[in-house]
Order: sequence, then C-alpha cells, then structure tokens
Amino acid sequence: MWLVSSWCRWGLIELDGVSPDEAQDRLYACFASERWARQMAQGRPYRDLEALVQAADRAWSELGPSDWAEALAGHPRIGERGGAWPAESGREQSGLRNASADALEQLAEANRRYEARFGHVFLIAAAGRDSNQILAALRQRMRNDPVTEARVAAAEHRKIARLRLEALVRG
Repeated sequence: MWLVSSWCRWGLIELDGVSPDEAQDRLYACFASERWARQMAQGRPYRDLEALVQAADRAWSELGPSDWAEALAGHPRIGERGGAWPAESGREQSGLRNASADALEQLAEANRRYEARFGHVFLIAAAGRDSNQILAALRQRMRNDPVTEARVAAAEHRKIARLRLEALVRG
C-alpha cells in the first residue's frame, strides 16, 4: 500500500471510474486505513460529494483500534520539514511555514514526549493554525488520559480525512 505521502487529487468521476484496486490504493494513500479505503472503494459509485462524505463517516465509525493505529502511523510528525511530505500535509500545515527554529524545536520536543506517552504521532487538523496554537493544543492534550486522547486523535484524523476527501473530489 502507498504511504500518505503519495496521495493525489482526483475528481469524483475519476474516483468512481477506476478499478476497485486502484480506487482503494488512492483512498488508502489519502487516509492510511486499509479497511476504510476498501469499504469506500467497494461503495462506489457515489452520486455526489455529500453521499461520499456520508459513506466516509459511516466507514470511519466502523474502524477499530488496529485501524486507528494504522491510520495514525501513516501521518508525518507535525512540524517536521523535508523528506517525502505530501503536498497536502504541507498545505495543511502552512501555518508552520514561517515558524521560528525555536518554535519548531519546541514542537519537535513536545512531539517526542507525546509519542512516548501515547504511542503514536500527535495529530491535529492544522489548517489555519500557527505554531503557537498547535503547540498549545499539543501541550493541553498531553494532560489527557490515553483513552480520551485516542478519541481526540481519532476525531482529528476524521476532520483531516474529511478535508482531504473534499479536496480529492473537488480537485
């Protein structure tokens, strides 16, 4: 399967028109959950964006702990630069583009502590947030217990998935 770093944009017509395997690969590349991507690929065709989003929400609600672990593992650490970042992650994290080296180092250290505590990357729908807002949210979420944080991370992943799904079909 592809990593999230290789995802691309397609229109709804293109998504509905490709083979099930190709659709699943592309959806997995967007969202990093094989089960979710398989369900979404099998549910085609979608009459419009709203039908696609509703199906995505239903599929997300059926995911279990191993699916969430897979999905979380498919995301880069927020604030890291370089490497094979997907174009969308760069756009989603555009508020970090002008962050100082000190802010990025604080974010990197907080990321390490978060991962040590919760066992997965810190995930947040970063669009429209700057480094101070992201760092404050990360520090606040460090206070969560693991069960609560798993729910919060899943909700953030769902927000990101919805935004990416909309981008996928709108091109």
